[in-house]
Amino acid sequence: MDRHQHPSNNAVLGAPKGWDQAEAPCNALPVTHVEIDGIRQVVSFWHPTADELKAIANGALVMLWVVGNTMPPVALTVEAKP
Repeated sequence: MDRHQHPSNNAVLGAPKGWDQAEAPCNALPVTHVEIDGIRQVVSFWHPTADELKAIANGALVMLWVVGNTMPPVALTVEAKP
């Protein structure tokens, strides 16, 4: 998937401190910081590639990868279009 610069973006995340770019490149990620019901959240936006859209349409699963030993609270959603 390709990261997307969304009009709501108000920050950019870089690689974590101490990240070894030679071992695994970590590019800047535009994000939007929001607070909903008193809970601070960070949102990033992604465009599936044409091949990924075909795979999803054919029943492929979407995978969420998190670096580390545990899974923080996360959500995958689809942007609501007016």
